[in-house]
Amino acid sequence: MTIDWNAFNPVKPLQPGIHEFQSYDLAEIAKYIDWQFFFIAWELHGKFPAILSDEVVGKEATHLYNDAQAMLKKIIEEKWLTARAVIGFFPANSNGADTVTVTAPDGAQVPLEFLRQQIKKAPGQPNMCLSDFIAPAESGKQDWIGAFAVTAGEGIEKWLDKFKKEHDDYSSIMLKALADRLAEAFTELLHERVRKEFWGYAANEHLTNDQLIAEEFLGIRPAPGYPACPEHTEKYKLFDLLSATASTGITLTESLAMYPAASVSGWYMANPEGKYFGLGKIDHDQLQDYATRKGWDLETAEKWLRPSLD
Repeated sequence: MTIDWNAFNPVKPLQPGIHEFQSYDLAEIAKYIDWQFFFIAWELHGKFPAILSDEVVGKEATHLYNDAQAMLKKIIEEKWLTARAVIGFFPANSNGADTVTVTAPDGAQVPLEFLRQQIKKAPGQPNMCLSDFIAPAESGKQDWIGAFAVTAGEGIEKWLDKFKKEHDDYSSIMLKALADRLAEAFTELLHERVRKEFWGYAANEHLTNDQLIAEEFLGIRPAPGYPACPEHTEKYKLFDLLSATASTGITLTESLAMYPAASVSGWYMANPEGKYFGLGKIDHDQLQDYATRKGWDLETAEKWLRPSLD
């Protein structure tokens, strides 16, 4: 992908560095919940709020929604869960290819390794890589990248244990679904604050919740393990840059899942041309190149990239 870096000047964050949020107001977070995904977790499909009056699933959806609202009220008023987060903004430049070098708070140079699409496309359609959205060093322009780690799952185990003892599977599933929605809502809320306050590259943004859900904002927040960057081990670098575990209590399991489960982490990219995409399948040449960049043998690279291999 070709961005005219001569015509574009990256925006320096208004508040660079690292910012922690402890015990964030759950009532404020709840305003950002995307209820459509709540219903998907219960295998009910349809647009919210229309799903509540749907001829087929409307009655069941309304019952679920009312129960969810009642539990959410308790979660907020009785502080069942604690929401914590850390965000950070770091100088970064790409190498003009698939690596982005980030300057850590201690001055260390941290290479972030991304993967490039290798799909046959129509003439003039580029094969994209997330590194394309960060200014190359040869442009002479200092760019930035952000990172975040968010959880709304702290405290959940006490309640899950209670529901287990009471053989109340319904409440257990409901709480997990609401914790997941709160974590995603917290991610949405913070990204809005990043765009308007902390990075400030869209300081005059005024979007409704529906527009936020439709992602009508500038910039993206891709997450390791997601379609554009499916390789999970880059999470180690993200967590190290933010000191995420110390700040939020989120830990990484052996398989690179986050614990508590109701947690989200990823990168912030501010370029207005930034967009989400699926990597698709990659060829052996890129597997070999990625292994070299990561300092891995081929077997290790195959283990972590297996779902993406052609």
